[in-house]
Amino acid sequence: MSDLLDDPTPGQNMPEFTVSEISGEVKRTLEGTFGRIRVRGEVGRVFKARSGHLYYDVKDDRSVLACTTWKGQIAGLSVVPEEGLEVVVTGRLTAFGAQSKYNMNVDEVAVAGQGALMALLEKRKKQLESEGLFAPERKRTLPYLPQIIGVVTSPSGAVIRDILHRLRDRFPCKVLIWPVAVQGNACAPEVTRAIEGFNALTPGGALPRPDLIIVARGGGSIEDLWGFNEESVARAAAGSEIPLISAVGHETDTTLIDYVSDQRAPTPTAAAELAVPVRLDLLAWTGEQGARLSRAASDAVQRRAQRLADLARALPRPDTLLDGPRQRLDQSAERLPNALIRGVQNRRVKLLDMSAHLRPATLRGIVETRRDRWTNLSSRLSTRPIQRELTARSDQLQRLTERLNAAQALRIDRLRQQLDATDRLRETLSYKATLERGYAVVRAEGTVVTRKAQAEKHGALQIEFADGELTTGDNAARPAVKKSKSGPPSQGSLF
Repeated sequence: MSDLLDDPTPGQNMPEFTVSEISGEVKRTLEGTFGRIRVRGEVGRVFKARSGHLYYDVKDDRSVLACTTWKGQIAGLSVVPEEGLEVVVTGRLTAFGAQSKYNMNVDEVAVAGQGALMALLEKRKKQLESEGLFAPERKRTLPYLPQIIGVVTSPSGAVIRDILHRLRDRFPCKVLIWPVAVQGNACAPEVTRAIEGFNALTPGGALPRPDLIIVARGGGSIEDLWGFNEESVARAAAGSEIPLISAVGHETDTTLIDYVSDQRAPTPTAAAELAVPVRLDLLAWTGEQGARLSRAASDAVQRRAQRLADLARALPRPDTLLDGPRQRLDQSAERLPNALIRGVQNRRVKLLDMSAHLRPATLRGIVETRRDRWTNLSSRLSTRPIQRELTARSDQLQRLTERLNAAQALRIDRLRQQLDATDRLRETLSYKATLERGYAVVRAEGTVVTRKAQAEKHGALQIEFADGELTTGDNAARPAVKKSKSGPPSQGSLF
């Protein structure tokens, strides 16, 4: 019975796999069998995750292939997948065992055919036009004479040489070149960064901001020019604060940047011609305008001189203008002596008439009247109010004098107390109090000696004690000056 249990059941001798093992085997089989492949189809659902990874479907009329482009691979795509676009994707097949699904990791996307590219271009064009980026009213006027021109193009192509040569022939100016790739995967991001970089410069800085931008490229196929059809390039050109000229391709080539730019040039050489005027033409024009201005000024001066001469002929001579006033002056001079004599006579007669009316009795009456009036007024003025006013003012003065004397005595007493306190403080801080405690001050030739070496250099020393001075050394015989124990003589009271 046990032998029967140990025998394997018929049909059960196949190897067993775990779920992870079979998923890994399927993934290795897919990746090893197909390797790197290209698949053509129409882009279906497109979804960009928060992580930055791009998920989308590529389908035909019967099947759907799930595709994934990781965040780090998106920058390398020449075309970003859009729903409804027919593309050719390149990458590797792989499997995702957690959901038993397989998908394709895509690292390159190309549009399948020129018709698809034109359809995508038309779709983007309608979208940008609906946002108003093509509106004529938002386009800026190009500066007439830019000081600095920024050129976005390849530094090694014939385009930049044509532009520089044309600018040098017409009107030499400063040119800033921002080198970019003009085709391929790097074209769109580099052109976008160049336009935004020129706008980010500070006017008047170390690297000055250009007054005009030219985005230029030579002719090519629609695939070669596709970088200038990218939405990022069109939006950067539309958002540029600096006026922008697009000169991409030849006259028959049209890209999205041509619609959003402020001015489109058919060729890079034509862009240089639009950017600056012809210097010789300007010089000729300014010379012509200067000559016209000189002629106009000369003609104006001549006309005004002729007008002044005509007016001068209509004016009378200066002598004739003075004839009338001179005659009036002579007449007045002849009449003046007689008028003066008559005036004096008339005033003499008037004076005599007035003196006849003035009699002594009349004058005496006027004087008496005035004297009586002053007598009445003096009698009305009594001295009693004045005496009362003087008495009141005298009493007030006496009171103020007493208050002033009291305040002065109080102030003098306070100052005396402060002086006494200051004198006591002086006695406390004086070195005399130190001498009373047994110390002495040693001097040599009037200078205080504080070191033994200083004392040895001098033959005579003066030692000051609390009760006087003592001289030692060569002058020891000289009698010392005795001082009073009470200190220096008093200066007496200031009060």
